[in-house]
Amino acid sequence: QVQLVESGGGLVQAGGSLRLSCAASGRTFSTYAMGWFRQAPGKEREFVATISASGILTYYADSVKGRFTIARDNAKNTVYLQMNSLKPEDTAVYYCAAAGSGPYNERRLSERTGYVYWGQGTQVTVSS
Repeated sequence: QVQLVESGGGLVQAGGSLRLSCAASGRTFSTYAMGWFRQAPGKEREFVATISASGILTYYADSVKGRFTIARDNAKNTVYLQMNSLKPEDTAVYYCAAAGSGPYNERRLSERTGYVYWGQGTQVTVSS
């Protein structure tokens, strides 16, 4: 069992930055990949970024590539999402998720089905 708690969301102007954090407890954090997803009102939850258990491998959605950075600190059981150059279309509830067992695979980890545990979400609002 893994518990995930996101924090760091808020209201920011377009062009600004935010850093989201996700604190994990339960299963040994350094043994599973982590991901960030987001869901805007009336839309499906979509993939944002994923990071391997070791933190060496990362993969991003095209819509955030070059603006967002995913990182993790296994000593602190925390994964981060640094979001720069924010746009109004980045407005959404952001969720972190813990992957199930299995090797790192970008295709699997870019889909909701690749994850077993989810946080409650944190709201990010970008004003124009």
